[in-house]
Amino acid sequence: MASHNSVTRSTKMGPEERVSALAKLREKELDILVVGGGIVGAGAALDAVTRGLSVGILEARDWASGTSSRSSKLVHGGIRYLEQLDFRLVREALTERGLLLQRIAPHLVKPVRFLYPLKKRFTERFYIGAGMLLYDIFSYTGGRPPGVPHHRHLSKSQVQKLMPSLANDALIGGITYYDAQVDDARYVSSLVRTASFYGAHAASRVRVEGFIKVGERVVGVRAHDLQTDEHFEVRAKQVVNATGVWTDDTQRMVGERGTFKVRASKGVHLVVPRDRFQSAMGLLLRTEKSVLFVIPWGRHWLIGTTDTDWYLDKAHPAATAADIDYILEHINEVLTVPLTREDVEGVYAGLRPLLAGESDQTSKLSREHLVGHSVPGLVVIAGGKWTTYRIMAKDAVDAAVSALDGRIPASATQDIPLLGAEGYQAAWNKRGKIAKAFGVHTVRVEHLLNRYGTLTDELLDLIRANPALAEPLPGADDYIGAEVVYAASHEGALHLEDVLARRTRISIEAWDRGVSAAPVAAALMAGVLGWDQERIDREVGFYLTRVAAERASQEEPNDESADRVRLEAPDIVVTN
Repeated sequence: MASHNSVTRSTKMGPEERVSALAKLREKELDILVVGGGIVGAGAALDAVTRGLSVGILEARDWASGTSSRSSKLVHGGIRYLEQLDFRLVREALTERGLLLQRIAPHLVKPVRFLYPLKKRFTERFYIGAGMLLYDIFSYTGGRPPGVPHHRHLSKSQVQKLMPSLANDALIGGITYYDAQVDDARYVSSLVRTASFYGAHAASRVRVEGFIKVGERVVGVRAHDLQTDEHFEVRAKQVVNATGVWTDDTQRMVGERGTFKVRASKGVHLVVPRDRFQSAMGLLLRTEKSVLFVIPWGRHWLIGTTDTDWYLDKAHPAATAADIDYILEHINEVLTVPLTREDVEGVYAGLRPLLAGESDQTSKLSREHLVGHSVPGLVVIAGGKWTTYRIMAKDAVDAAVSALDGRIPASATQDIPLLGAEGYQAAWNKRGKIAKAFGVHTVRVEHLLNRYGTLTDELLDLIRANPALAEPLPGADDYIGAEVVYAASHEGALHLEDVLARRTRISIEAWDRGVSAAPVAAALMAGVLGWDQERIDREVGFYLTRVAAERASQEEPNDESADRVRLEAPDIVVTN
């Protein structure tokens, strides 16, 4: 680990680094403390620390364990917002898309091609084509090339060649366009590690249970380390509340009426094998309520999403049988061979934090974000969309530093790549040589490069020291043992669920949702985290109970019954 006098810190974010971060959080008053370890909170921590400020970030569960790991996994401008005439939001998002693709995280953010099927001969092609042209034009307004090709018009025969599984009567032609996709949870953990690298003190599994006030001013938080059961205080000149759908709950802790309301909208996605239907690209379909995406995802398709109000448990939103049937019904309208429940490998549900407005429909609520100084010392950031996280983080930190003494530099994150991004293209170009040098298949090196970028060397070093770590995990051939060890030693994973659900996506990609991989992964984590056999068994037991509860909840007819069944699986809390 680098010395404290160094400009940067270690790329590791393991158990020792967590202990060190907690010690620092207790010791001194910070300039900024961020509450919430999702995409916006992690972005705010990186933004603040790279301005030269002393920064801490706390997350009650695992990094990205809420909304930020359960999105459509798209980095996009939002075609449907053009129809709502929200041009500023689309332009901003497309600018960010280009930045993430080409500068900040080229190893994690990749172009993805979609088809918009046309059903009317002339008017629809003109109308949608005009929107796609505007989309392309906006993508150039950020001062750099968009990083993806332009849209193209296709005839019916051209579409049928590219998407043989589309029903003959489903379209008369189509328009293809590009956006980008990302493993959302992996991106957040990389973002937190990058903030830690620059000096932020980051700790997950630490719950904020109250705010400390002097008069009317917030001067810190009361925190509870759920790993050790210790209670302590963290003092800060400014606190940034980036808790997404929990914003209303955390605002109530201050004892003041909230600046704005956040409404939770549930979005459900299905994961099906790539061979269930043939297509060279993704698909965008309009529904009566919103849009439905069919997104290429490695050896799988992601299909979603729904858009319904959710008033129940925010930590574990549950998909219902009705949600799954809704998605299958709409995708089957355009497929020659219908999908059934037996084709579904995985299901996940997430909550969008929408700013509450006048509309009763969540699909009409704003995807804009707002920043408020609800009380002195506390900045609240809410709303927005995953793609524009960096702008949201910048705006939140701008509001916080406006109350600090001295001249604080402007945001620098547009020029700061995530760990693993620098040199990625050069590493990709020599992936064959890397594979040969380490005795690993080139496809495996490609998989690692697209998850870890140039940090892949650190995983290959683990394999060189222990060749058994190159073996794939049972029931999850895409992932190897080294990734589990690395998640615990470098990426802040503290529990088995953290690895199977977020550092990898085994919980939604494997047919058994990680049941076979769980004992092997837990044993690998044990070597890093010092678990005994009892702890290994406990971790596996909790994970299997979670999987069973999720499967059972997806058979329930409505939100209330699905929520009740899902909550029969308790969260794992370990106190040493």
